[in-house]
Amino acid sequence: MALYLLVFGVCLLVIGAVMLVLVTSSTPRYRTEPKDLLALFDKALNSQVSESEWNAMIGYPIRHNEYLDSIRRRAAHLMEQHGRRWMVAQGKPLLNQEGQAELQALRDHLSAHTALHQQ
Repeated sequence: MALYLLVFGVCLLVIGAVMLVLVTSSTPRYRTEPKDLLALFDKALNSQVSESEWNAMIGYPIRHNEYLDSIRRRAAHLMEQHGRRWMVAQGKPLLNQEGQAELQALRDHLSAHTALHQQ
């Protein structure tokens, strides 16, 4: 009987500890910031971004900032219009020449907006 109570107590303690951890922990949140988009655009302009990295950042909406979401949507539109997904595996740029120029302009606009917003 003592062994039964000991096992029951240990199981109750472990289950209680797991429940306490689950109740007190929260879901991790990731917030895309302007610096994250600028870094992604720089990597894309230097042909150092993978397609999966691009899709991970550009493929999901940014709900906490409408301006950043409009930049994200514009970048997604650039990929639809000028994207060359099949060339990334060969080390070529993600976008064609026209897309690279538009992405550079979008990057410069975001950089200027961020600098102005920080002042």
